[in-house]
Amino acid sequence: MSGFGIAGAASKCPGLGLQSLYASCRVIHLRILVPSYESEHALDLLKGIPSVTNLVYLQDAARKPEGDVILCDVAREDASVVIGDLRELNIDVEGSIAIEEIDSAISVVAKRAEEAAVGAPSDAVVWEEVESRTSENTELSFNFVAFMVLACLIASVGVMLDSPILIIGAMVVGPEFGPIAGLCVALVERRKDVAKRSLAALAVGFPVGIGAALLFTLLVRAAGLAPDNFTPEVHPLTQFISHPDTFSFIVACFAGTAGVLSLTSTKSGALIGVLISVTTIPAAANIGVAAAFGDWDEWAGATAQLGVNLAGIFLAGILTLFLQRKLYQRRRREHLRHTARDKAGLPMGRSKRARIEHSEHPTPSP
Repeated sequence: MSGFGIAGAASKCPGLGLQSLYASCRVIHLRILVPSYESEHALDLLKGIPSVTNLVYLQDAARKPEGDVILCDVAREDASVVIGDLRELNIDVEGSIAIEEIDSAISVVAKRAEEAAVGAPSDAVVWEEVESRTSENTELSFNFVAFMVLACLIASVGVMLDSPILIIGAMVVGPEFGPIAGLCVALVERRKDVAKRSLAALAVGFPVGIGAALLFTLLVRAAGLAPDNFTPEVHPLTQFISHPDTFSFIVACFAGTAGVLSLTSTKSGALIGVLISVTTIPAAANIGVAAAFGDWDEWAGATAQLGVNLAGIFLAGILTLFLQRKLYQRRRREHLRHTARDKAGLPMGRSKRARIEHSEHPTPSP
């Protein structure tokens, strides 16, 4: 495009300067497979929402199940409320809604759609993504148990060698935050299925990890490999693992909040810092190490540290998710009065389903 063409395009885009033409924006791409008899309603809905753009309609393109395919981009801030409307049309029951994160969309119209949505993209929560991530990370699988065992083994060596480096490594390897976050989401959204899976993973993972640390320490002692100067109660560089205090709880609360924010936002890199800031895995490993050496005071301290950390993470995580959920519900209630819903045949001011929460999972009709 020539310089004149760029300047001319900029003058025709209200609110967009010359630099905006080169700026990219973050949107959510939806691939919607919809029964043919609902296509008109879905199209009317999507055309009437300003934060939806790049709308494409492919008639009779789907074969299994049969129907039409609709493609569109929606501003991240409005993704969940738009998906909630589509679910009211039962598209998730008789068709499907696929969600894809688009990191960069170089488009003036996409930028304008993003600006039509209230809020910042980085602060927006796409609740369907949150549910998908937590569901994936809460499974009690061989890999989950293996990582728990390996993390506790690394931490047990770190305790015996009094090595903070190994303790940090064990924190990073540990997979326990997945089911912890899953349980927080389950309690806020009242998802019994996710709660059961999360509790099962934690109830199996921690005892198995502790047991592995116990057996490993017993083998190390039997083989004469334990450091000569090691005693469970004296390891100054890693002493904090079995001596919880007020700051242990405070840091766990901070970590729980940061972990949930990294889960619900686009800042997933912050999760590494969360894993390093709490001592769940080292405390679990130290329970096994102390038991192997018969030091029950150290065992009690490590058990208390584990409990304090889990309590702080759960409390802060649930509170953070609860506040985010309330903000979404307010946004959803405001959206229920949007005129696009009337064009799509949806009721104004209320949800067609029993609850406005998009997390409900209806059973398909036979």
